[in-house]
Amino acid sequence: MDSQTLPHPTPSPPPPNSNTTVTPTLLHLSFNQDSGCFSAATDQGFRIYNCDPFREIFRRDFGPAAAISLVQMLFRCNILAFVGAAPGPPAFSDHRFPANKVMIWDDHQSRCIGELSFRSEVKGVRLRRDRIVVVLLYKIFVYNFADLKVLHQIDTFVNPKGLCEVSNVSGTMVLVCPGLQKGQVRVEHYASKRTKFLMAHDSRISCFALTQDGRLVATASSKGTLVRVFNTLDGSLLQEVRRGADRAEIYSLAFSATAQWLAVSSDKGTVHVFGLKVDSGLLGHDRSHSATEPNPSNPSPALSLSLIKGVLPKYFNSERSVAQFRLQEGLQHIVAFGHQKNTVVILGMDGSFYRCQFDPATGGEMTQLEYYNFLKPEEIF
Repeated sequence: MDSQTLPHPTPSPPPPNSNTTVTPTLLHLSFNQDSGCFSAATDQGFRIYNCDPFREIFRRDFGPAAAISLVQMLFRCNILAFVGAAPGPPAFSDHRFPANKVMIWDDHQSRCIGELSFRSEVKGVRLRRDRIVVVLLYKIFVYNFADLKVLHQIDTFVNPKGLCEVSNVSGTMVLVCPGLQKGQVRVEHYASKRTKFLMAHDSRISCFALTQDGRLVATASSKGTLVRVFNTLDGSLLQEVRRGADRAEIYSLAFSATAQWLAVSSDKGTVHVFGLKVDSGLLGHDRSHSATEPNPSNPSPALSLSLIKGVLPKYFNSERSVAQFRLQEGLQHIVAFGHQKNTVVILGMDGSFYRCQFDPATGGEMTQLEYYNFLKPEEIF
């Protein structure tokens, strides 16, 4: 058994040091499930921010010996999961959090209320209201949130980035992760107990995005030139978009709420927004049938789209972005769609926060609406 659950409360770390003035080093950034907030893991603890309007909600600085490698929020509630950046057990040696444990944190109580331990370093965590998903280098564990019992184990291709995404609609759960082969995507439909394998790319998978209802998945490979959008139910390729002709590392992919748009960030320093040919009325807002999955033998129009293959070379079959925003090349940025119409929020590992707007009719360069350095709150308040 590769994990051991400990549902009982564990000792809490020392209280935050309010006198610290050292600017922390960012180790990880992630948006919450609806992209309304984001979390920043640092070498001293973690911070939580609201996106619109932009403001810091709270921070927990545990001191210089308590680096946090990643934090995951559960929507806007008081429960979070985080993983330390310190090597191995014991769990609280010098008040360090080890890299092989997932700590379940209740911020109302300002303490850890549970933990999940593993024999190897945790690479990723995903949260739903009913499930905790933990990603290791070659394996994924799915836990019941209520009692931290293991429900499912999945073997994967080597997964150093901790790639995995889960749907966020209550009821049915869809999980996507690397398969057992290079370039393969595994889709788990838990409501119907079906597993689907997609041969998405020839190269290793480098990034995923999943719609909130789990119907669509976007994938990018280590080559980073093409992004493909698949129907998770039947595995069909719905659309292919081209980020560029040169090899790039894709840092993040994000669907808009209605799957009308797809945003892509890469090490080339450009965020691209692509238009998707999906009936947005059938995605994002229709929750009346969210507890059951559509019948794949009678798919909806949104899920039966296919690319029209002409006689042009493949390079011209893939579509170009509608809008772009230029950033510092080589610096890691992640992207999500804002709650304001036609906006994207971009977070940089240098502490940068951008809110930009694109014009869906004319396209081209996006307009920067806001910029902050969220590691220096004196510049904000």
